[in-house]
Amino acid sequence: MTSPADPSAPGGMGALADRTVARIGYGAMQLGRLSTDPAAADRVLRHALEHGVNHIDTAQFYGNGFVNDALRQALPADGNVLVATKVGATASPGGPVSLRPAQRPDELRTEVEYNLRGLGRQRLDLVYLRRLDAGPGLRASGDQDVPLDDQLATLTAMRDEGKIAAIGLSGTTLEFLRAALPAGIAAVQNSYSLISREDEDMLRLCQAERIAWVPFFPLGGASPERPKVAENPSVQRIATELGATPAQVGLAWLLGHSPNILLVPGTTSTSHLNENLAAGNLVCHRPTSWGCLSGFP
Repeated sequence: MTSPADPSAPGGMGALADRTVARIGYGAMQLGRLSTDPAAADRVLRHALEHGVNHIDTAQFYGNGFVNDALRQALPADGNVLVATKVGATASPGGPVSLRPAQRPDELRTEVEYNLRGLGRQRLDLVYLRRLDAGPGLRASGDQDVPLDDQLATLTAMRDEGKIAAIGLSGTTLEFLRAALPAGIAAVQNSYSLISREDEDMLRLCQAERIAWVPFFPLGGASPERPKVAENPSVQRIATELGATPAQVGLAWLLGHSPNILLVPGTTSTSHLNENLAAGNLVCHRPTSWGCLSGFP
């Protein structure tokens, strides 16, 4: 085990969109649960910033705009915090689910503008195109089944206009990632964890192309196809040996598995946030040397 060289950078440092960020950032989606308590949301965000987080993942449709409003209030104006957002869906507060697809080029442009206004920024640091080809949630159909080239043309045009600094892909496939490489992809965000690694080939391509891999559900989820890392017996065993939590072991393994992995675990609790950040102290660059995880090469 090794500790990060810079104790102020959770998990050490990594590269994202031509910038250097702490490898453990913060995913802001869960802040939507605090929409009736903005002060609590502000405390969580400021706690993250005070503890070295400089990479935050968000979207205008999180909390129907509440999360970006909270970020606008909490983030410093110096631009030192990289804020990644995403387009491809939009809030649908009165619908059967809270989101609906927004895949058409005109909708992507509208969502970029919504994020700019919500965050109070002139330019977005990183915008993920949330394709609906893979991963949990929505699927595109009808006029929402849009060619990737048309979507990338819109986002690259907005990059040329100075409204976007970098483009990422989310919920994508290996085929679509390969097709998108000429557009200049800075990051990929897919469901991925220690015990759910179907996208290993895509991760390796990203590593070879110097593309950041920013997994969502890094600790699994509630559905059978995304088992919870913390409930895995081997993970629990090594956590006991290390005096850590199973969640910390799951996050630390990801950091050690590949140098291009960056993490954005989310929470509404400052104590849980501290636990996530402390996983950086368990970083091991050769995770197979952890005997109890020998089954997870």
